Amino acid sequence: MLVERGLRVMHVEAASEALAIAWNYLSQTGAIDDARGANDRLVAIIMDLFSRGEFNKIHLANLAIARFQATH
Repeated sequence: MLVERGLRVMHVEAASEALAIAWNYLSQTGAIDDARGANDRLVAIIMDLFSRGEFNKIHLANLAIARFQATH
């Protein structure tokens, strides 16, 4: 049980780090015009990917960036 909880915490941390990576990239490229709206969209994208089983923070960030740019 402790191992399962530990893994779950690591996955949540990966999602949080993916959000930070994607946010930094998008803000540096000037893709963010509405901070609150962009944050909500990025969180929704990352949580969707996360719920589908993607736990690698770099892959999460890259997919989130691609989806954000495609819908922007």
